[in-house]
Amino acid sequence: MVGLCSVDPGPDGKWTVMQIPCHADQVTDLDFSPFDDYLLATCSSDETVKLWRLCELGQEQSASVEVSLKSSEGRLELLLFHPTASGLLAVASARGIQVWDTSRDKALAAFNKDAALFLLLFSFYIKEAAVQPFLLCLCFAVSHCLSDASTRGIALVPKHVLNVGCCEVLRVLQLTENFIIPISYQVPRKAGQDFHADLYPDTLGHTPAVTAEEWWQGANKQVQVVVLFCSTLKLFLVQLEPSTSSSPLSTPSSSAAPSRSPSSTSGLSSGFLPSPSQSSRAIQSMLGPSSKFRHIQGTVLHRATHITNLRGMSLTTPGECDGFCANAQRVAVPLAIAGGQIAVLELSQPGKLPDTALPTIQNSVNVADLCWDPFDFHKLVVAGDDAKIRVWMVPEGGLLETLTEPRCILQGHTEKIYSIKFHPHASGLLVSSSYDMTVRLWDLDTGNEVRKLSGHQDQIFGMAWSPNGKFLATVCKDGKVRLYDPRKSAEPIQEGPGPEGHRGGRLVWVCNGQYLLVSGFDCRSERQLYLYSCESLASGAVATAPTDVSPSTLIPFYDSDTSVLILTGKGDTRVYIFEIMSEAPYFTECSSFHSSEPHKGLCFLTKTECDVRDVEIARAIRLGKTTIEPVAFKVPRVRKEFFQDDVFPETAVWWEPALTASAWLLGTDAQHRKISLKPKDMTPVSLAPKEAPVRKYLPSSVYLEEKTDEQKKEELLSAMVAKLGNREDPLPQELFEGVDEDEWNPAVLCAIPEWQSKSHTLTPTF
Repeated sequence: MVGLCSVDPGPDGKWTVMQIPCHADQVTDLDFSPFDDYLLATCSSDETVKLWRLCELGQEQSASVEVSLKSSEGRLELLLFHPTASGLLAVASARGIQVWDTSRDKALAAFNKDAALFLLLFSFYIKEAAVQPFLLCLCFAVSHCLSDASTRGIALVPKHVLNVGCCEVLRVLQLTENFIIPISYQVPRKAGQDFHADLYPDTLGHTPAVTAEEWWQGANKQVQVVVLFCSTLKLFLVQLEPSTSSSPLSTPSSSAAPSRSPSSTSGLSSGFLPSPSQSSRAIQSMLGPSSKFRHIQGTVLHRATHITNLRGMSLTTPGECDGFCANAQRVAVPLAIAGGQIAVLELSQPGKLPDTALPTIQNSVNVADLCWDPFDFHKLVVAGDDAKIRVWMVPEGGLLETLTEPRCILQGHTEKIYSIKFHPHASGLLVSSSYDMTVRLWDLDTGNEVRKLSGHQDQIFGMAWSPNGKFLATVCKDGKVRLYDPRKSAEPIQEGPGPEGHRGGRLVWVCNGQYLLVSGFDCRSERQLYLYSCESLASGAVATAPTDVSPSTLIPFYDSDTSVLILTGKGDTRVYIFEIMSEAPYFTECSSFHSSEPHKGLCFLTKTECDVRDVEIARAIRLGKTTIEPVAFKVPRVRKEFFQDDVFPETAVWWEPALTASAWLLGTDAQHRKISLKPKDMTPVSLAPKEAPVRKYLPSSVYLEEKTDEQKKEELLSAMVAKLGNREDPLPQELFEGVDEDEWNPAVLCAIPEWQSKSHTLTPTF
């Protein structure tokens, strides 16, 4: 009987163990193929050798016999796969040693018991040159492992499963009477996103050099050396030279005899990605695109900028409403007070709000949606449950008294309004959607309805103007995404299938108007992002990206300067960040921002509010339970003394109108002017002098350089003389040599199961 156990625990935190009834007698030895993680060889006292094709743990059938070899040499004691040839196996018994080609029925050769030393040489003659120097480098620094129980066996875990995030360089599994205990060896380095290449030198690959038949005919090729490469702190092996096989995933089978060996005996296991060359282009193609914003950081600014003690906030605004709205000067928050009251708070006056009542806007009916005029920081437009839209003017300096009379009231809808949006270029042009399943355009200068769009069959979840201001897109509960040209037709010019779920949706234009991004739900009510080509909505989504399960709709914000998409929902604690691309894979997920408590939502400010000296690409206002907090989204950069012009191109002045509503209605189009965000005293990083690269650590070749015995003796003698010559030298442990101060973090240890687990630290000697 042989037991199988996973190297790492499953999603539930438990290890899966399976048993295989292998032989009719005791199993004496077993070995995994060095070229196939799912090929296991076993030998037994019943004089047979069996090769097993293992299945994924948890399946009903854990393994199946692919090859059975009859030795007839008595009790078999040891077996070992050849380190360079596929399908070649050595088997030892009391009578001697046999060499088997697993594709044949008879052994290739047999040696008597006097040749027992052959087995040892067979195991190490290939690996000695590559492994021994590295072991010599570490032999003076490795801690002893003191076990609480007697050891029945020990095995080394392959390198591709090491946790490089905590600088784990070695992991062994200790077999005791009742446990399998992982023992991790780690170098004390600062945890983070950096890959410490000096700890992971080049190693032997996972592709066999020759077949068993080729080796028997005299071929002596070496397994190709591969470099360890890290992407998002996962370890990969990258092949340095093209494989001699016709396919990198297969090995030539023997032509001398019919092959019975498993087809994947020499294949690559999952986790190893071969590359046809050393070029960075090949590696980039293998790993996919990498975003310059992948390490973006969201930071809540200092408490001195917060507005606190906000009471009585309304929690019943419709799902189509963002919940509150903000501009560069002030924030408007609906309150749970009769009469649809709205608090208007000045961002320039942070601090604790008084316990007494605040001056408010009395909308007279419950608030359905509200938004600031992007071109007038004093104009607030509010949609109510009574199907009316009210326009309010906030005086300079903020509210000093309660407002009861709106500047004007827009009437036309026959039922409750869902949402309202301003045109991105034309001043005074507003669009609204309603339960009457119509979309209407309004000229605020005249107070008149100027267009009425139809075609929706159910609730309208969201609307979005195109970047050029020509088109209007909507997403509807009837499962359709529609595109309108309001100046030419009241009916949609395009429509296509929308999200499968009907719980809600939002949309935004991305990639300079080439695509529509829809945030919605799939058929299982899981939140999903859909990307549609604006040229062909009927073709459906060109790409999707799942997020998580939550009842609230993700509200998107898109920064056209960086192509960064930021999303969060009401009641969420996580803010998702993606970089959107115009070609596959379309979505590149970046670091998320997490808050300690649920928030009502985010509202983003103009680009001029960002601190470009600190590489801040977006500034948002976060509405919490009782607070209003500014949040800065920054890109970590090293040379902050230079203006990062690669992330700060010229930006559109979207807070200034490009034309009037009347001009747009007559067919005129205009775009915003653009400005540079570069401070006058900063130099663009693209014009900065180039710095010579400095190695933080020496290359692995320095540590792996083989020295003669005489050189080692001289170095040892010199070190002893130096110590005797100066007795006042500090102890080695006081120096912490080899570890920079910013890298020292003794608390960084790999998580080891508390039951019978051990962790030992390697102190680097370099």
